[in-house]
Amino acid sequence: MSGFSTSGAQPHTPLELFREHELSIGLVMPLLREGETVPDYAAQLELAGRADAAGFRALWVRDVPLNSADYPDPVGHLDPWVFLGGLATRTRQAMLVSGAVVLPLRHPLHIAKAAISVQELSGGRFILGLGSGDRPPEYAAFGQDGNARRELFRRRWEVVSAAVDLPPRVVPDREPDDGTAFHMLPRQQRAVPLLAVGSGGQSVDWIARHAIGWMTYHRDHATQRDRHSMWRAACERSAPGRFRAFGVAVRLELSENASEPPTALNLGYRTGAQHLVAILEQMRAAGVHHVALNITASQRRVHDVIDELAQAVLPKFHDGDPA
Repeated sequence: MSGFSTSGAQPHTPLELFREHELSIGLVMPLLREGETVPDYAAQLELAGRADAAGFRALWVRDVPLNSADYPDPVGHLDPWVFLGGLATRTRQAMLVSGAVVLPLRHPLHIAKAAISVQELSGGRFILGLGSGDRPPEYAAFGQDGNARRELFRRRWEVVSAAVDLPPRVVPDREPDDGTAFHMLPRQQRAVPLLAVGSGGQSVDWIARHAIGWMTYHRDHATQRDRHSMWRAACERSAPGRFRAFGVAVRLELSENASEPPTALNLGYRTGAQHLVAILEQMRAAGVHHVALNITASQRRVHDVIDELAQAVLPKFHDGDPA
């Protein structure tokens, strides 16, 4: 492996992120202050290294192929594979997760090749989160039928899954006339785990059968409790005896006042660190295994938010080395 590898000596596994009866905490990239829409990605890599060293268990990277004046997120996101490659070489411990690659808008063999590449660069720290996207105009721009996304998602998942599994298997769109058989290099040391981000138009039973877990957006406590109950029932039906994770992405405005009580925001909270701990404890008790905090639009310096979370929140949930 080349000299810039950050793999270290020990292999990494999804269990470092998802453990039964435990809760881990990650961050959604990029990490921005309020009003920032054009990230300084050199600074983002520095922040990622800071978060990694501070003990955050995951860094999440979104796939936003196109922007529009009608799109609610004006941030200029890098291509996820380029960004993940940079993160792989600037971090050592945190799992890297795509949250989520838009499966129907990318060829599944390209996704598989990229996923294997990030897995190799990161020393096995990659989880491939896949979603279907939810903006019909993007489907039109890429020449896809948004009404067919459910079936397209399912078919492409099968192709990706075969290519990143052990033993790997390339499923071509059509068999070459000369009978050429394909394989992918580099050879994998371990399978790339697949995580469902959103439903992709699939049932929870399908997700429980095919994914290591299900990642959703934060919702009010009653709604989330019902969704979790639905998920656990699906796991018992479709993956009996196998652990399946449940994760939540939460928007966070962390107050400088540690004792500020929570105020509900769209998809999250504004709160102080003390009450954030209580919220996360409640989530853990309800069966959530991972929370990805989205601190984009922070009114504070991002460095300060990372440092306060690392000092006041992470020790309550991350007990020593994850390995």
